[in-house]
Amino acid sequence: MIHDEANPWTSASELREQLTTDALLHGAGHAQVIRFPDGTPFELHRIEPGKVQRQLEQDGEPFYLVSTVSGQARIPYSDILRVEAFGGISPVTLGREAIALALSFEHHIGGVFANGGRPSGVIKAQKSLDAEAKKKLAASWFTTHGGKNAGGTALLDEGMDYQQLSMTLADTQFAENRLEQIREIARVFRVPPTMLFELSRGTWSNTEQMMRQFLTLTLRPWLTNWQAAYARCLLTPEERAEAYIEFITDDLLSTDHATRATAYGQYRSMGVMTGNEVRRGLNMADHPEGNKLDNPHITTTTDMQPDQPEVTE
Repeated sequence: MIHDEANPWTSASELREQLTTDALLHGAGHAQVIRFPDGTPFELHRIEPGKVQRQLEQDGEPFYLVSTVSGQARIPYSDILRVEAFGGISPVTLGREAIALALSFEHHIGGVFANGGRPSGVIKAQKSLDAEAKKKLAASWFTTHGGKNAGGTALLDEGMDYQQLSMTLADTQFAENRLEQIREIARVFRVPPTMLFELSRGTWSNTEQMMRQFLTLTLRPWLTNWQAAYARCLLTPEERAEAYIEFITDDLLSTDHATRATAYGQYRSMGVMTGNEVRRGLNMADHPEGNKLDNPHITTTTDMQPDQPEVTE
């Protein structure tokens, strides 16, 4: 259920993606634990966000009311896998103003560039025109100089004059404002801007550091949340005393083969890792003689005992 399949039609990774998405959009994601008659869990089923309500007993113990085809069911907390967003509030809700402002920028610039009669300006006439004449003049202008015809030479009659209007400061700085909104949304979701492909301030060195920050400040709290949720629902208190659930993130810290090889070599020479542990980290099969902590760079082994002083009678 954790590593392979949550149920016959959903892989474990797909369920994590679905529940994390539910938490980002709605504040929390839920899955029901399906058990054998003896209480052993064997499947996890996602519950749609609108069909589950979290309630509290008088002593603070949570339980869940889940809407089903046969009515509302009361399910104990031990049978519901719950993954919450930070603070139990959706980042979309927290950042609704930043997202709305970004949408307003998009709408504004869309209106600016949708005007095919660029450059923007006004047509001055020496005599007054009625409403119908103004409508025909505007239609003629955008037909002649709009869309793919923009930028062509304009021909004006009856003493008319065209006056170009320069773009406002807000229009000319739209690109900078749009980048700032990307950064603001990145703050809401606690991800580095470079992960949203905002690379104006990204370099080879700080991008690597941002990946480490992403693991520590963004991904690690989610993984800790998932680990606790899995353990609470899938392990008994006795099992939790002897086993735990952990996500392996070593591959996220591996920058290149040379750096990784150097780190493994140092661990081997320090006697911290065996050869087989290194091979598992490289996704390789164990070697029959790979379970020793001997330093492969020297001839002595860690199994040797220090010289004992000679005892004389």
